[in-house]
Amino acid sequence: MLEEDALNGRVSSRRQGHVLIITMARADKRNAIDRHMADALDRELNLLEGDDELWAGVLEGVPQAFCAGSDLTAGGDYVTERGGEYGIIRRARSKPLIAAVEGPALGGGLEILLSCDLVVASSAAVFGLPEVAIGVVPTCGALFRAPQIFPVNLARELILTGRPIGAERAWQAGFVNQLTPPGEALEQAVLLAERICENSPTSVQACLRAIQVTLDAGTRAGWEATEDAKEALVGSEDSQEGVRSFLEKRKPVWLGR
Repeated sequence: MLEEDALNGRVSSRRQGHVLIITMARADKRNAIDRHMADALDRELNLLEGDDELWAGVLEGVPQAFCAGSDLTAGGDYVTERGGEYGIIRRARSKPLIAAVEGPALGGGLEILLSCDLVVASSAAVFGLPEVAIGVVPTCGALFRAPQIFPVNLARELILTGRPIGAERAWQAGFVNQLTPPGEALEQAVLLAERICENSPTSVQACLRAIQVTLDAGTRAGWEATEDAKEALVGSEDSQEGVRSFLEKRKPVWLGR
């Protein structure tokens, strides 16, 4: 059964047994997330959480890109009540969510992956946090989740250089659970979800909640630190120049203030 977002076509989903496969399909914008897309993702994740016949979810993008993060023209209007940023970043989930990644996952796209439970990626995938290149900071959890999940020095490299890494390096670092040939990430992610669904859903959900409680111990401090980093840049000339130069497709001229 296919359930589509009739309003905008940005997100669709289909069921495969006990697995809900969610597809971000705003290919012309490399799956950059705006208000409509956040609401559609929120709806699908609410379905995953609320339907007792769904035991696991798979989230995929398009071959051109998993997700390019925030649509800068949205002006930050992509927060939902239940899921937070993009409908997913601050969501409390009890069912496993596996990401299937074929193309680049940059900025908020990587922060979505940091919010998932498992990552299956093709060798063509790329991961990065380019925010410093436009004079802003990662605001959707990467400042504390990346050092939790990546080796700390690799997290620093991603955050401070803004340069992406390839799937092979992400796999070697333990971030990617399975590395596949191009075009096979979704298939392998669904197989992984189905393997999870061979187990007791009650046990799986209890285990996932226990893991999350442990990880969330430092989450409040992480969000507070992220807010401090954001506040340090509010109104700065560099942040204004960075975003302006990105939209104008030119190299920024930094002033250091």
